[in-house]
Amino acid sequence: MASFEFSRWDGSQSFTPQSADELFDQLNKYLMDYGDQVLDQLQDQEERNPEVLELLMKQGFLEKDSEGKFRVTPRGVRRASTKALDELFQATRRDKLGRHDTNQRGVGQTQLDETKPYEFGDPVANLNLHETMRNAIARQGGGTSIEIEEEDLVVHTTEYQTSCATIVLIDMSGSMTRFGKYGQAKRVALALQSLVRGKYQGDSLQFVGFYSSASPLTERELYNSAPKPVSIFDSRVHLRINLDKPPRFIPQHFTNIHAGLQLARRMLKRQPAANRQIIVITDGEPTAHLEGRELVLIYPPAEKTARLTLAEARRCANEGIRLSSFALIEDYFYMGLVNFVEQMAAVSGGVSAYCNADDLGNLVIESFTKGRRTKRAVR
Repeated sequence: MASFEFSRWDGSQSFTPQSADELFDQLNKYLMDYGDQVLDQLQDQEERNPEVLELLMKQGFLEKDSEGKFRVTPRGVRRASTKALDELFQATRRDKLGRHDTNQRGVGQTQLDETKPYEFGDPVANLNLHETMRNAIARQGGGTSIEIEEEDLVVHTTEYQTSCATIVLIDMSGSMTRFGKYGQAKRVALALQSLVRGKYQGDSLQFVGFYSSASPLTERELYNSAPKPVSIFDSRVHLRINLDKPPRFIPQHFTNIHAGLQLARRMLKRQPAANRQIIVITDGEPTAHLEGRELVLIYPPAEKTARLTLAEARRCANEGIRLSSFALIEDYFYMGLVNFVEQMAAVSGGVSAYCNADDLGNLVIESFTKGRRTKRAVR
């Protein structure tokens, strides 16, 4: 066991106080896992460590709202997103991330290593001078004067890129509290936000949290969020809730992928981007669905809930939306969950994967960067 000896500081020893950036990074680790519960506890720390909170406020990471409660500033949220990206990806790899390829011409183009013979209309800026000169020399057989003919010209091939509208669906059900799954899902989503903001300003990225219901989340709301606490512990549940006349208490910790997909599909309808995709991060089979204006909560998972959810996934695909589903199986190998995300991929023509929380980042970013517009036949 390590031992420590403390003595009074007389001013002669070298001492470097912790920076505000380092202090906020430490606070950020707890905020990622526990959300705004951590901010509530800062009220108790104000009397014990006023200098720490004063430094964070002075440097623009924390502020107080009209009720005197602490909240993270936009600067703090942005630093958290940037930090998440830095932690997830090597700097040498970032330049390769984030292209959304399409056969349609969009807002820009990327020059590739492959070449092709020049055709009328190809941009001269794409000329491959080395290959062009080599063709001219081979044709002339050498000599001091090299004349370039049109048949010698070689240009780099290009692929056109277009903006992409992405919605990340994040499971906020009660089981996401285990093993740091929700904190890691937040880190991945916020890292994606930082990537889009820094490199792909033409893209649109939005978040939707799903639980017994589903709701859009701003970047700040996602950062402050936490999974819904488990509120009923019955081994079997079958509830129908009239959403027009809801009761006072509605258990919120169920998994309503059906509602999440519906909301995401409607949000993407308003997006003009040529590429549209939904990324689903979950740790459980669906245990809730919507039937008109009724919310149905069923546990253990029911075949009807799965069927309606898969039908919504197919509807997304029929509207040209690419669907990627990621199953977190951190604590046990849950065959039912793996089968379900594979079924979502099958009915939507999308992709699926199962992984632990630590592997989630690379998989989600890879899926995001491969998102492309594909024409699917209506099923």
